[in-house]
Amino acid sequence: MTQVLLLGGTLDAHVLASALHAAAVPATYSYAGVTQTRRVSPLPTRVGGFGGVAGLMQYLREQRVTQVIDATHPFAAQMSRNAISACAALDIPLLAMERPAWQARPGDQWRHVADMAAAAEALTPNWQRVFLAIGRKQLAAFAPQAARHHFVLRVIDQTGEPLPLPATRCELLIARGPFALADERTLLQRHAIDCIVSKNAGGADTYAKIEAARELGIPVLMVDRPQLPPRRRCETPQQAVEWLASQH
Repeated sequence: MTQVLLLGGTLDAHVLASALHAAAVPATYSYAGVTQTRRVSPLPTRVGGFGGVAGLMQYLREQRVTQVIDATHPFAAQMSRNAISACAALDIPLLAMERPAWQARPGDQWRHVADMAAAAEALTPNWQRVFLAIGRKQLAAFAPQAARHHFVLRVIDQTGEPLPLPATRCELLIARGPFALADERTLLQRHAIDCIVSKNAGGADTYAKIEAARELGIPVLMVDRPQLPPRRRCETPQQAVEWLASQH
């Protein structure tokens, strides 16, 4: 009997969860639990980590999972590595649903960096006001730069936890995508942004800031995706559904 574990958290994962529910596919949707405001899934849901590879293997065995779909954020590298290891050890089919990375277009002023530490080091003195469109978890990398730059931060929710940046050197915006191009253009102009730091998340829901930066001639420090071991991949929820059907 089919029992799918869907590792989610992205908009595409939410769409896939709805498709699995509509098709009456037995599945559980797992969130990491990083954000407090989550889209409501039609599938049975669990929240939180598994306890590394060993904990995930125990869960897969206990729940008799037959297939795993990794639809986590492209930067949730540790969870993806754990899924690769656990599924390989238990011989459970694994599919990664991974949206294509953004590609630079004419007019883009991108500088590729490997990680957040490299992005922080790449900030130049003339970039006084920096838009950090990177979420909350890796803000600490920019703390050493707070004396020289003013940061505008955008996060999904307000957790109440103190930020690792001085309150006098940052502004906090609470918002969840998708974001419209006109709104992103207005945001960048209103806050007089000199530079954007962005993960190369791919997808359409947060791409408008990249389009707005292109229009306004604002440079982007583009953080490249972490490298992961080889795995079977698809790009869309429909392809994931077709893969599940092929497993029977």
